[in-house]
Amino acid sequence: MTALTADQSAEHLPRPARLSDVKGWFFTADQLLFDWFLSRQRDRSEAGDLLELGAYMGKSAIFLGARLGAGERFTVCDLFDSPAGDASNSQEMAKSYATLTRRAFEANYRAFHDELPVIVQGLSSVIREHVADRSVRFAHIDASHLYEHVAGDILAVRELLTEGGVVVMDDFRAEHCPGVAAATWQAVTSHGLRPICITGTKFYGTWGDPGPYQDALLEWLTARGDVWHEIQQVNGGPLIRLSAKGAKEPAHPVSRYASSAAARTPERAAAPERSSKTSAAGPAPRPERGVLRRVARDVLPPVVTRAIVRARKRSAAPRG
Repeated sequence: MTALTADQSAEHLPRPARLSDVKGWFFTADQLLFDWFLSRQRDRSEAGDLLELGAYMGKSAIFLGARLGAGERFTVCDLFDSPAGDASNSQEMAKSYATLTRRAFEANYRAFHDELPVIVQGLSSVIREHVADRSVRFAHIDASHLYEHVAGDILAVRELLTEGGVVVMDDFRAEHCPGVAAATWQAVTSHGLRPICITGTKFYGTWGDPGPYQDALLEWLTARGDVWHEIQQVNGGPLIRLSAKGAKEPAHPVSRYASSAAARTPERAAAPERSSKTSAAGPAPRPERGVLRRVARDVLPPVVTRAIVRARKRSAAPRG
């Protein structure tokens, strides 16, 4: 696997000034849902730890870490630079995550948090050796895209979740990873996973009763008004489908590098103002007439140029 083999000293590590600077895919609808589920659990005093299988550069992990309660544990499991356990998984890692390194993940995470999560560097199949059964209230699965591995991750998380805990499956409908879709819906039809809702990229479910989650979620969606949603029936139960195009993102954790980025913002914003058609001083000056004549002479056909000149002479002649 090709890693970030350049100098890994501090000056070469990422220094994100905002969450959007961190490489990765974490869309508004899922940010809203992560925040909603975690806030609801907190408000209801539902105890439990957080878990992420597959971290990439840490975008969703940084977001999750900001919702960690006092005394709770956040565990992140990823291969990072470790060799994969088998040839097929090694090939997929090299194709999808060629620049992944643990140091880059840690640098991104430390930009927003003082302490790192508990990091398990290895295959997701070892996670039950590091996390206690029935201890996790929210788990995000985004590791391998291969069916065998995803199916194993789902069954492992089933044992780790608290009663009513929530599992989130990434890429459950992406065409480049059909194994995730197969493992996800097999868990629904054969292993008791109950769907709560889906977005364009993630599936949210529980092995508990999805009804209270869905009732509260529908109430929240109706009150917002800026998140489209509908209800479908899947495997004998309701499933909420939603899209958040144009909706405002929830609060993000603040980077320790945010102040330096903010200081540079006015300089970048000044250029469009100087080049705009209007400003506080009034309209931008029109080009001199000689410039227009040269452009007309050089670009337009002679017959058109002569017509323009005659029209200008007529408009400039005194009337009386």
